[in-house]
Amino acid sequence: MLTHRVLSAFLSYPAPELRGVAKQGVRILYEEKLLSATQIAGVCEFVHWLLETPQLDIEAAYIDAFDRGRSTSLHLFEHIHGESRARGEAMHRLLLRYRAHGLELQVSELPDFLPLFLEFLSTRSPVEAAKHLAEVVDIVDLIGQRLRKRGARHAALLEAIASLADMDARNSAGLPKENDERDDTPAALDAAWEEAPVTFNDTQPLGNAGLALALDRMQP
Repeated sequence: MLTHRVLSAFLSYPAPELRGVAKQGVRILYEEKLLSATQIAGVCEFVHWLLETPQLDIEAAYIDAFDRGRSTSLHLFEHIHGESRARGEAMHRLLLRYRAHGLELQVSELPDFLPLFLEFLSTRSPVEAAKHLAEVVDIVDLIGQRLRKRGARHAALLEAIASLADMDARNSAGLPKENDERDDTPAALDAAWEEAPVTFNDTQPLGNAGLALALDRMQP
């Protein structure tokens, strides 16, 4: 199903080419009808903003949403394991799942990057994809809630993605207790820089790779 690929493209780093296929992506959402009318309306609002906003502002909004602090990172296992060894083990298991279904990653790609995970789901049947998504829907939902509190345009995308999960198969992701302390403020970012440097979370190359694949497959 292409719905997952469309959402993957919208959630990837916003290359200028995204504008050219955005309306086609919305058309796919209407045709496949995997999302409710409310969820599609939210995605349409995002697309309207995407088409009406200067490119540099779109890129800045993406960075503000996902690259300033870890609490809204699109790397799913980071919300459970941080940078621990356990995250590497979880990603290895996910990588084996991808390979079992014929999906090989590029060297720079981390398997727990949400747009890439959506690419994998797009190769599965809607029922199977919904069960896979149920395993991480708690994380997706949490990111969406945090983005909504911050007024981020991308919140509608996370909410749409979460709605595709099989809630009967929902499995608690072992998330830490939620708090209202933000980690994207100047003070929080300064404190993070004083800690050990992070070398495990580079989203832009993955975003561009996932976007290129999604755009190619969205072409008529």
